[in-house]
Amino acid sequence: MSDEEPLDVAKLQHRLAEFAAARDWRQYHTPKNLVAALSVEASELVEIFQWLTPEESARVMDDPDTAHKVTDEVADVLSYLLQLCGVLDIDPLAALAAKIERNEKRFPRA
Repeated sequence: MSDEEPLDVAKLQHRLAEFAAARDWRQYHTPKNLVAALSVEASELVEIFQWLTPEESARVMDDPDTAHKVTDEVADVLSYLLQLCGVLDIDPLAALAAKIERNEKRFPRA
């Protein structure tokens, strides 16, 4: 994928599926396993922030080493979430849009 090509969720999901298929990992990519992996990766992201003050957490991207770790964990979380959506045939952007709409109705402006 070229740096000039715009990112697209469906294309990224396809790349993830191809990556898993090429390594014969699809057999392990059940909803249960993907949710467990997603939880582990989210916990690894939490670990970076666990003992930071609110002020330190707001500056976490200022340190290149920590920024790299945060970025990698965000990518891992998104990777497993996109794979889960692929396996369950969920359009993640449509799901998010619908959830925002429900929240806007549930929590009207003050």
